Amino acid sequence: MSKLAFVIPSAIAVIAVVFVIAVFGNLLPQKNTDFTLGDLIERGSPHIGTSSAPITIVEFGDYQCTFCYKFHKNSLDVIKKEYIDSGKASLIFLDFPLNGPDSVLAAEASHCANDQGKFWAMHDEIYKNWNGERTGWINRASLSNFGQTAGLDVDALERCLDSKKYEKKVLNTYEFGQGIKIDATPSFLIISGDKITKITGNQPLDVFRKVLDE
Repeated sequence: MSKLAFVIPSAIAVIAVVFVIAVFGNLLPQKNTDFTLGDLIERGSPHIGTSSAPITIVEFGDYQCTFCYKFHKNSLDVIKKEYIDSGKASLIFLDFPLNGPDSVLAAEASHCANDQGKFWAMHDEIYKNWNGERTGWINRASLSNFGQTAGLDVDALERCLDSKKYEKKVLNTYEFGQGIKIDATPSFLIISGDKITKITGNQPLDVFRKVLDE
């Protein structure tokens, strides 16, 4: 778990509600914080699944984070199959680049890929090639290679990275996450109506199932 908690009723009104933290399977009451689902959607990726699903899963992640990689490798496909493909939930990803400039660069690349309608293809390709934290595997050359494999126009990707079009967006999202007391990756907000549950870390699937099934 690489490290820095909210409420959401609608994308329009800001209403404070109680949320619960799920850490290592323990549910504890926590203080309220004000923000909207719209705030998260504006900063995040395209949805996986239907945006009208009754549950929204929000993942705060870092492309170099060891436990983000383990979640992506071991748990995400099961959650997709059991909850997202069935229409019970949707998922969005928000950048929380704890591991420095290379993580920021990878996040920028995913948003550049989104300009070509391939956010998730690039996101998945980066994680597929994960090679540790702060080991230098994320760089301009590797991201170009990942983009090519993901079916991107690599020249357009490189121009987007050169322009630093999404650097401010990534850094602002990181600052936003800190402001709502996200302090670790991966961190998840499970949002259903006016209830939010926070899951910190790459918890066992049964922790996710318990929260989602409630």
